[in-house]
Amino acid sequence: MNREISPPPTKRRRIEPDRTEIVKHENDILSIYSWNINGISPFVQPSIKSFFQSKTHDKKPDDTAHASLRDFLRRQNWPTVLCLQEVKMNPDDEATKRAVEKAVRRPPSSSSSSSASTTHVDNNDKKEPDYRAFFCLPSDPHNARGFGRKVYGVCTIVRVDFLEATNAVVRTVDWDLEGRFSIIETRQSPSSSPATTAFPTLSIWNIYAVNGTSSPYKDPRTGLVTGTRHTRKLAVHTLLRRECKQLERKGYAVVLAGDMNIARERIDGHPGLRTFPEQHVLNREDFNGKFFGHGRGVGSEVGGKIGDDEGLGAIDTFRFLHRDKKGYTYYPRGGTFGSSCDRVDMVICSASLRENIASAGMLETPADRGPSDHCPLYATFDFGPGKKSRGEANISNDRKE
Repeated sequence: MNREISPPPTKRRRIEPDRTEIVKHENDILSIYSWNINGISPFVQPSIKSFFQSKTHDKKPDDTAHASLRDFLRRQNWPTVLCLQEVKMNPDDEATKRAVEKAVRRPPSSSSSSSASTTHVDNNDKKEPDYRAFFCLPSDPHNARGFGRKVYGVCTIVRVDFLEATNAVVRTVDWDLEGRFSIIETRQSPSSSPATTAFPTLSIWNIYAVNGTSSPYKDPRTGLVTGTRHTRKLAVHTLLRRECKQLERKGYAVVLAGDMNIARERIDGHPGLRTFPEQHVLNREDFNGKFFGHGRGVGSEVGGKIGDDEGLGAIDTFRFLHRDKKGYTYYPRGGTFGSSCDRVDMVICSASLRENIASAGMLETPADRGPSDHCPLYATFDFGPGKKSRGEANISNDRKE
């Protein structure tokens, strides 16, 4: 008998995991948070009603304060990576870039502060980690022009100690000009700190996936219409899956975090999944086949090498730990909170990281989503003793079975 899916309680902070949460961030813990913020502006404006009340401050909920990315990082116990999507920044807006970069940096100590403020700095700031912000903003002259070019875009915020210890670099992809993909890749070397030896070689993707619609998609070079946004979505599935498979062949463990613009299963939508127009069903089937199955999906292929049309066989971290639990990340504005919602934001990983998945969930209240229509989500990976990644050799062996 099919049970009706009910929306989550509005007061619940997060879904409780099926096994013990890992909340401390040692050298062998990788914690990734992801959030479609629906615009960076509230985080760099002078003042708004804060939805980020720091645990270190005793304030009433309606106190006026700055919306603070740093406060969010502090409240989540300093995650390794925070992936932001849909930042909606003009790519030429250097002032906003600097404001965001400043917002995530560790504040300098100040001996001239008031006594209360100085106590906070002395007890916390010297121990708090530093962060850097990396932007991938649209440069497509034909598909990302609206709203003063304040469309799409991602920002990846990374702990400096992780960047330095793993020799990480941040890159983009040449097959996307809409500002949808930013990738952190670690570079292990003989000179790496011994504290980082627990981590495998990683490729961590911040993704704002294409939303499939009937609107036209234009060739970024010529401006000629080549299909619809549905067509482009399927092509991006193919390109992303292919690059992930190539990375795995090189020995990388891949993590994909972000807004996938797909709700995978019946349990992931309330009151139901989109089935009209039918192309949404095909997009879902293509996504599930290419990333979680072992087939080629339903989308038209972009020419490539033999083997590139095989499914990735990846793991949806939330569904892996919470098989029968309902949880949602997208709540459209304009209606009662929880009356319509979908789990379209995910953290997905290579099968080689199966034994390392430690926790996964979302912060699913109106306060958690703040000015956005999405809630933050997270996944942590434990690479401590006895939790080593299986590695490239085992990935190859699995595929032969």
